[in-house]
Amino acid sequence: MSDSAGLIAHNWAFAIFLLGVVGLCAFMLGLSSLLGSKAWGRSKNEPFESGMLPTGSARLRLSAKFYLVAMLFVIFDIEALFLFAWSVSVRESGWTGFVEALVFIAILLAGLVYLWRVGALDWAPVGRRKRQAKLKQ
Repeated sequence: MSDSAGLIAHNWAFAIFLLGVVGLCAFMLGLSSLLGSKAWGRSKNEPFESGMLPTGSARLRLSAKFYLVAMLFVIFDIEALFLFAWSVSVRESGWTGFVEALVFIAILLAGLVYLWRVGALDWAPVGRRKRQAKLKQ
């Protein structure tokens, strides 16, 4: 079989796959709209959480510290992922890979030290920190 015939056969298989995916999605959406309930009621628009009635507003304001902790978790979780991948291939990467891993850790450590120095990791309000500083004197 020539290269062009193989390419056409490959593209036809991919086109059939795409048509199958689009057809399956259309089938599921159409079936759910036909069989789904059309009834409207007051409780239909309320959030449902494991059979518990909602209390309070869903528009809860959180401190930016929570988002900071979430971002730090993601950053250091990705660091752990990269270091795990590096540790699996440490023998193949040799000294070059070791130095690159050290540079990677140093950059993340510098970022953590920077966040610590600017006070991004301090959860205590400024007033409490001042009181604690006075007590230490």
